[in-house]
Amino acid sequence: MDPAVQRDEHMEPALPHPESSPGTPVSTPDAAATPAPTRTRAVPEPGAGAPRRWGSLGPVGLVLAGGISVQFGGALAVSLMPRAGALGVVALRLVVAAVVLLLICRPRLRGHSRTDWGTVIVFGVTMAAMNGLFYQSVARIPLGPAVTLEVLGPLALSVLSSRRAVNVIWAGLALAGVFLLGGGGFENLDPIGVAFALGAGAMWAAYIIFSARTGRRFPQADGLALAMAVGAVLFLPLGIAEAGTKLLDPVTLGLGAAVAVLSSVLPYTLELLALRRLPAATFAILMSLEPAVAATAGFLILDQALSALQALAIALVIAASMGAVRTQVGRGKPTGAHA
Repeated sequence: MDPAVQRDEHMEPALPHPESSPGTPVSTPDAAATPAPTRTRAVPEPGAGAPRRWGSLGPVGLVLAGGISVQFGGALAVSLMPRAGALGVVALRLVVAAVVLLLICRPRLRGHSRTDWGTVIVFGVTMAAMNGLFYQSVARIPLGPAVTLEVLGPLALSVLSSRRAVNVIWAGLALAGVFLLGGGGFENLDPIGVAFALGAGAMWAAYIIFSARTGRRFPQADGLALAMAVGAVLFLPLGIAEAGTKLLDPVTLGLGAAVAVLSSVLPYTLELLALRRLPAATFAILMSLEPAVAATAGFLILDQALSALQALAIALVIAASMGAVRTQVGRGKPTGAHA
């Protein structure tokens, strides 16, 4: 981890976590968008030559494919950690994603105010922290529970921003899910891993806010590309300190690039194509399924089986997320894409 904001013709969609990092429509003090718990992501507008074959999947298929790509990218990142460590994997993901986005977007460096640069720098710091904390979490606890705990950040932001009595129900469902996930006390989960996941969720909520602000100050996905570069520069020394020359191993580099493509580049493109034809409310609800997708990826790739109680816990958090999204949509608030 590599866990979106309101978007119009001139605003970039907001990038996961974990998978950290990590992108969903959300409510913020600055933008009346609604959070669906998923890692926010953002992408540049694809050129006219964007592959049309993806469109044959249909918008719902594109969103689901993007979500599957993100979570299986997260599972691949976990399998890469014995080679490069959690910090090394985050560094590889951020560096590769930054290079790709800078080459595609070619953001303009001149003509921005000091406030603009301050916003994009804080956005980059938040993005790096979100991914770093999430990957530290999945190094200690299964992928499904980690994503479920992380999702509480944007969910809390949505509930608090809405200030409607019905959201007490969604908050209660989410808390019940967390209680069940911990077996009544988190005895079965590493408490440090739980703390990292909750910290990643808090950074995810902050990421959503600064993603919205960055999207209003920079055209297209320029702000995202610059913020990704900031995050990569900040995290690269940490990755080198932990992994050293292991980062230069061809297999490690290849797997790191695959994580960046699966967790960032591919889902960004698929979701942007889908949002041209899919209502944002439907998009948000689909993205609420990410904890379930993460649990499936953890089971298939990492052999991380869930108990019936943990599966019920994840289902409760998904229900709380969907309910929060539907409540916001019912108020007539606009929702948008995520990155």
